Amino acid sequence: MFIAGSSGSRYFFTHYCAFDQTEGNGAEPEWPAILCEKIKRLGVRSEHMEADLSDSFIPIAILDQVQKTLGTPSILINNATYELRADFRSLNAEILDKHYKVNNSGTITLSMEFAKRFEQDYPGQKNGRIVFLVSGGPDPENLAYIATKGLLIVITEPLAVALAPIGITVNALNPGPTDSGWMSEELKKQFLPMFPMGRIGNPKDAANVITFLASDESGWLTGQHLKSDGGFLGK
Repeated sequence: MFIAGSSGSRYFFTHYCAFDQTEGNGAEPEWPAILCEKIKRLGVRSEHMEADLSDSFIPIAILDQVQKTLGTPSILINNATYELRADFRSLNAEILDKHYKVNNSGTITLSMEFAKRFEQDYPGQKNGRIVFLVSGGPDPENLAYIATKGLLIVITEPLAVALAPIGITVNALNPGPTDSGWMSEELKKQFLPMFPMGRIGNPKDAANVITFLASDESGWLTGQHLKSDGGFLGK
């Protein structure tokens, strides 16, 4: 989550180390504090908190903490996600529900609460931004993840129409496979031939597009599903 205001840029980010350590990338529990300190060294205010979006009370708790520490946010980047590979033989209601709670219910509820607070605290302003990080493609082994990310793609356009009158743009970004630490050397070898640009996507590629979507220059762009994946050819 990124916050911009008259007092300058401020960053608030969430994390859920319990997931990273068991089902994600095995992240060290101290990394959020390290990242927060690095941001502060750039002369930018920053705060963070642990947040499990499968908890229905968390979206309000997040925004309460943001307002308490940094003020009302004007930009929301929805990049929290749940992903567990499942094909048609292994997919079941429990797996679907785990994906839905984080990727849909938690993310959409957080966005609605964000919009309500923006409308209340920034009347007449036109610099509100919501960005959904999404996915897609014909991957038969990742059905629940792609299905729930697809719901975010579908809601982007109608939500953009709903929030335009209060000054918030809404867009979805599909960055394609991104080497953010989860790719093994074997996976990189599999992915590389699928990138006609000759390299695998990295976090900076996604960050560059998000920076534009969060900027004043993107104020006329809303309701769009953008792909910034280097022409990725695979699943």
